[in-house]
Amino acid sequence: MMEIYIGCVSPHVPALRTDHMRLVWHAPFQGEGRVRVIAWTCHCRATVYELCHASGIAYLRRTVQLEGAPEVHETYRWTFSVAEGVWVALLQGRVR
Repeated sequence: MMEIYIGCVSPHVPALRTDHMRLVWHAPFQGEGRVRVIAWTCHCRATVYELCHASGIAYLRRTVQLEGAPEVHETYRWTFSVAEGVWVALLQGRVR
């Protein structure tokens, strides 16, 4: 179930389920031109997730907002339908 907070417009990532799947996170790939962010989680949390689409592929981006510079990682590239399924699983606490 997605958590909703007063004053927040975007969803929050819920606690992990005990049977969750661990995503593999990599340093950002610099080869794409224009990246369109399709969906995102609330920026009130230290870690923000985004569903990104670029050049016919899609992936998730994770940004940890640290003092100084943010730490950014991205998942593998998939078709949009696969990435959208992973996004839904993230919002359900089934992946992280």
